[in-house]
Amino acid sequence: MKILVVGGGGREHAIAWRLSQDSCRPVLFCAPGNAGTAALAQNVPIPAEDVPALLAWAKANRPDLTVVGPEVPLCMGIADAFEAEGLRVFGPCKAAARMEGSKLFSKEIMTAAGVPTARSLAFADADAAVAALDGFALPVVIKADGLAAGKGVVIAQTREEAAAAIRAMLVDAVFGSAGAQVLIEDFLDGEEASILALVDGENAVILPSSQDHKRIFDNDQGPNTGGMGAYSPAPVVTPDLLPVIKERVILPVVRELKRRGITYKGVLYAGLMIGPRGINVLEFNARFGDPETQAVLPRIGGDLIPALEACIDGTLHDGLINVRPEAAATVVMAAGGYPGNYAKGNVISGLGNALPDTVVFHAGTALKGGSVVTSGGRVLAVTALSADLETAVARAYEAVAKISFDAAHYRTDIAHRAMKL
Repeated sequence: MKILVVGGGGREHAIAWRLSQDSCRPVLFCAPGNAGTAALAQNVPIPAEDVPALLAWAKANRPDLTVVGPEVPLCMGIADAFEAEGLRVFGPCKAAARMEGSKLFSKEIMTAAGVPTARSLAFADADAAVAALDGFALPVVIKADGLAAGKGVVIAQTREEAAAAIRAMLVDAVFGSAGAQVLIEDFLDGEEASILALVDGENAVILPSSQDHKRIFDNDQGPNTGGMGAYSPAPVVTPDLLPVIKERVILPVVRELKRRGITYKGVLYAGLMIGPRGINVLEFNARFGDPETQAVLPRIGGDLIPALEACIDGTLHDGLINVRPEAAATVVMAAGGYPGNYAKGNVISGLGNALPDTVVFHAGTALKGGSVVTSGGRVLAVTALSADLETAVARAYEAVAKISFDAAHYRTDIAHRAMKL
């Protein structure tokens, strides 16, 4: 079986790593891949956003299955393009991917489906948006409507900070067309959690819960990043909440989309806030999370490919997913300066010092002159699996200590919220 994994980050390395363990032992290709995927698959030098080139490659090489990692090609319609050529692809169609591609559309679907979420108002005019701030308590959340690489959300503590965020998006166009409209949203208290669900158009299977860490520094300080670590399970998602999330969050969205003629197949990711107001959806994503995938997929036992194919065929059921009892912790090692400017090309040492039950997922890496070097902001995602979360965290940091590159930065408090519960 030939499988193409689209993307080149830590999430895609984790997907390729997990698929490589299936009993059918698939032949893997990654486009564009990284230094980590090169050990598991044949890297194909095509950017994930170059849908025409990916389609041409797929038509020539006919993979049995394509798994799309990043949101951008999904929102560009890669699934539609592949399906039109008779190619099997795991990932939602362009219309369904708007659940991530447009926060306004996502809110519209949630409202129509009765999914609990924060009150929000949408604006394209900066002055009108700033004036509307008087109707919101502080802190207040400002969101760019479109894709902004995980950086389009500002939690403003003051009215001045909120107004500045609005003008940065609508007037200064810091996020380009993604910020052509903004949402002003009520701030919700509580604990965040990530829920990844496999969906076949009608049915859904909930994967193990997780929680990621967005801020760059310990104690959730500093600017937001793409994610500095994750762990699974998230204790805030108690076992009794999983069926509630499925019935009140995931399935209503799938049904509302289908009512509109949109069949959602792939991963539906719900970012949740669980707190005094119960369960509320912060956002939906149309793909596996990053770095949540690096913590969740190691907890899936047995074969994964049949479940992905069942999403395509409309035959998904709970028996296709086997959840291991162990806990997982992922620590992201980032380049110094990230999420701002950072250096590339620094040699990474210590990658061969593997520990039992740990795996190093490559995110921003490349091969250069026989060495693995840094090529992105988030460089590595070091994951450990253990019988309990505390041991998994300790083992992950033990593995991190064996790896080095110039100006490496990582948080030292991954899973700190879980440790307090």
